Amino acid sequence: MKLAVYGKGGIGKSTTSCNISVALARRGKKVLQIGCDPKHDSTFTLTGFLIPTIIDTLQEKDYHYEDVWPEDVIYKGYGGVDCVEAGGPPAGAGCGGYVVGETVKLLKELNAFDEYDVILFDVLGDVVCGGFAAPLNYADYCMIVTDNGFDALFAANRIAASVREKARTHPLRLAGLIGNRTSKRDLIEKYIEAVPMPILEVLPLIEDIRVSRVKGKTLFEMAETDPSLEYVCDYYLNIADQVLALPEGVVPKDAPDRDLFSLLSDFYLNAAPAPVRAETDLMMV
Repeated sequence: MKLAVYGKGGIGKSTTSCNISVALARRGKKVLQIGCDPKHDSTFTLTGFLIPTIIDTLQEKDYHYEDVWPEDVIYKGYGGVDCVEAGGPPAGAGCGGYVVGETVKLLKELNAFDEYDVILFDVLGDVVCGGFAAPLNYADYCMIVTDNGFDALFAANRIAASVREKARTHPLRLAGLIGNRTSKRDLIEKYIEAVPMPILEVLPLIEDIRVSRVKGKTLFEMAETDPSLEYVCDYYLNIADQVLALPEGVVPKDAPDRDLFSLLSDFYLNAAPAPVRAETDLMMV
């Protein structure tokens, strides 16, 4: 099974991806997580350091694939999850899709794709261009990480459009949305009324999820010394269970940009006003 995780930049894709990878490993699956971001920090939470990228390794070997060994590019992370960072082209030059393609090509040369039960692509955020939509060419399911805000849902809608486009020629489905660190889901619910898709999980608004990224540890590793975090791990295990159940998924019909702006703007403009205390209450005080 191949999964591709997308979402707005800074929304928590990598933290979510690392915890889902560990959850899948806890369910007995052999997992490879591939970071597809020039920052090459997707797997930091699993390994605790920035591992060398495939593109850097290939450059060192003058792109002689036969000189690259699995241990040159695949690193062991927490919970037995294997980790790869694709890297990226120089800033302002090259194409991220090319780098992803070279990564997949090398891993196929190493027969790595045949050794794993689940391969998870953690992909660069905001608006999906053709290059960074490339992992969708290999994926069975896409998962979109969002929050209950306008910008994240606008990005989610663009990603949904990419899934629809790729599904024309590839057996790709959207598994659903993952709400990350949000206390509400009313705007998410409003969006999926217009663009029907499943909600896999909505993670609570707790600081430990953000702190785990800074510490370079998954929630599962943090829970080993702080059992109060075990309930958060259950959210990721639930996502893993849903994906492993091979859901039907959807081919989303994204909303046009103008319609989406109207939908989300109207939600904010027509929100119910905060309740005002009665005069009698004020007089009593």
